[in-house]
Amino acid sequence: MITLTQAHIAHGRAMAAIHAAAFPPAERWGADALALQLGLPGAFGWIADQDGFILARVAADEAEILTLAVHPNRQRDGLGAALLQAALHRAAEAGAVAMLLEVAEPNLAARGLYAQFGFIEVGRRKRYYANGTDALVLRRDLAVPQP
Repeated sequence: MITLTQAHIAHGRAMAAIHAAAFPPAERWGADALALQLGLPGAFGWIADQDGFILARVAADEAEILTLAVHPNRQRDGLGAALLQAALHRAAEAGAVAMLLEVAEPNLAARGLYAQFGFIEVGRRKRYYANGTDALVLRRDLAVPQP
């Protein structure tokens, strides 16, 4: 069973440890950066123990996934999907009509997850990542939640 907890600034250190396990050194976010992001207006996140988290924000009627990290020991077991589903639901509840994100072009596992959830490529950011890899910009429309 996957249990998600709403992420708070106090989760910054745990989130940084997960991010460090899931991403190469040049792409890792530290505890201070994650806590700062969580403190911004419209930001929200979900964390699953020490195994994974998602950080997103809503501005006006658009939402953006800032980062999604799952510890390598928990990848491909549904945790990423649960985190993504929770973020999509929360963004729609907050009034967002679309969700956007950037993903490294060679990250086929993440791209597959996003495709399962209906994200489509709408752009490309050349040499976006520190290693020179392009980022694909993905978008998905959100259903308006029923009261």
